[in-house]
Amino acid sequence: MSVFGSFDISSSGMTAQRTRTDIIAQNIANANSTRDADGNVYRRKTVVFEEKSFVTFEDSLITAAGTGRTSKGVKITKVVEDMSEGAKVYDPSHPDSDEEGYVTYPNVNPVEEMTNLIDASRAYEANVTALNASKTMMVRALDVGKGG
Repeated sequence: MSVFGSFDISSSGMTAQRTRTDIIAQNIANANSTRDADGNVYRRKTVVFEEKSFVTFEDSLITAAGTGRTSKGVKITKVVEDMSEGAKVYDPSHPDSDEEGYVTYPNVNPVEEMTNLIDASRAYEANVTALNASKTMMVRALDVGKGG
């Protein structure tokens, strides 16, 4: 794998984790929202990642001729809604209560979301570290080429 390939992998990982962080922040912000813009109960969202497929024909030939598949990074295939039910709380005075006086809250668990946020943050940091290591190797290789 070339140094530029490692840049691509790290940058795709950082982009994916940034999007994941945005979705987690949206979940946390709506943890107590009893309705969304359409009037429905907010549903927790999660990001689905997938390995990037080969971009060019040349990439697939080089990999096929080599020892095995090489990764091209990660991509987000979709953002899915968690269809599990949220908590029902008895509060007949709430404007969003049903006929029986129950309010349905989103299926967002703030503790789980904070744990996911820490995980996404650490994954982002790992990609930054890998990118910086690749950059350092490239600079040192250029220094060797200059003779210094």
